[in-house]
Amino acid sequence: MVGSISNIDGGWGETCASYDNPQLKGQGPSTPSQTAWGLIGLLAAGEAMGTYAQTAIEKGVRHLTTTQKPDGTWHEDYFTGTGFPGHFYLKYHLYQQHFPLTALGRYQAWVSKVNR
Repeated sequence: MVGSISNIDGGWGETCASYDNPQLKGQGPSTPSQTAWGLIGLLAAGEAMGTYAQTAIEKGVRHLTTTQKPDGTWHEDYFTGTGFPGHFYLKYHLYQQHFPLTALGRYQAWVSKVNR
């Protein structure tokens, strides 16, 4: 079901350990970038019109807006990029800023379109 692997806090996350253990797929602490990717995917797929998807989107947006720091940025402790699975992971420091802003902008455009 759409959004069924979101975390209780409304965000999404996946540990890099899922490369070695497929049972961890879709599991991990919520991160700003991975939550944003989930939102961007749902909005782009057009599934945002369904009630369940809309609920998942609203929870994801709430997660991003409540974890945003007073200076407008987000902090992400975890690696979310993959160099070589199981061996080398990357932390792109701007991912945690760029993708949440992109997701929130696309969400705002969707809300404006829906409310016309």
